[in-house]
Amino acid sequence: MKNNRYITAFKRFMDGETSFEPKIKETEARRESTHKEKSISERYAVWHDKNGYKLFKRAYVAIGCLIAGCIIATLLLTVSYLPPYGEAGNPVNNEVTERYIEKGMEETGAVNIVAGVILDYRAFDTFGESCVLFVAACSVMMLMKKDKKGKKEEELQNYNPKRDPVIKQLAMVLVPFNLMLGIYVVFNGHLSPGGGFSGGAIMGASLILFSSAYGYRRVRPIFTEKLIKIVTFVSLTFYAVAKGYSFFTGANHLHSIINPGTPGRIMSAGIILPLNIAVGFVVTMTMYSFYALFTKEEI
Repeated sequence: MKNNRYITAFKRFMDGETSFEPKIKETEARRESTHKEKSISERYAVWHDKNGYKLFKRAYVAIGCLIAGCIIATLLLTVSYLPPYGEAGNPVNNEVTERYIEKGMEETGAVNIVAGVILDYRAFDTFGESCVLFVAACSVMMLMKKDKKGKKEEELQNYNPKRDPVIKQLAMVLVPFNLMLGIYVVFNGHLSPGGGFSGGAIMGASLILFSSAYGYRRVRPIFTEKLIKIVTFVSLTFYAVAKGYSFFTGANHLHSIINPGTPGRIMSAGIILPLNIAVGFVVTMTMYSFYALFTKEEI
């Protein structure tokens, strides 16, 4: 009785329908109208969930191996053109060393030959090392820095315990002298052993000693995260622009407009002194930021 077509037709007649034909076609048309074709992004998402990740992983490994192979082949080809190690006629044993020693002071104006090499002849190597420090500091910030919104003032008490009065007195005496020593090493890097790296390390150690002795709150209002980023960025930008400019004005046997000055004076050696200051700032900020992030997980 349930499937009797006469009963079904009677019910539809009572409902006011005039046609007794079953609505099979109408139902199919309605189903077709409700069915929408998937877009390209939806089909890509389905494909990615099924096979995309595996394919991407295989392609990533293959491309990585290809790039590594090309780099290794290029390096091996370059090494094959180098002269034999230890041979007396190698340029590194005569021409390069002779040029640095005999004409280093004349061309760079630096009494310290090492400063003349790393900040004039091979200045972009030093710039790369400074960029490595900056990238390392940024990586540590991204990995260890916590959300500032969740940081309460009470939590900072953990980083400000009662300090030993002996350490405070020692820091009060040592920190000013250490800072002056670091500044002296930076400013005399072209005249005596020292420079931006060693002077920046001394100044960074002085900041760490001050923070350890007097607590986090005494340093935080001055050395903020914004200040560290600005100083580091400005120092690296100045280094790149200044040294790039000197290379363009002094390369390919062109006359350099940068005067090396009188060797032995503070204001000499061209732009080696400003470059030393820039490197010193980068090293100082990097050292303190590492200390702050590893101990307090924020700057």
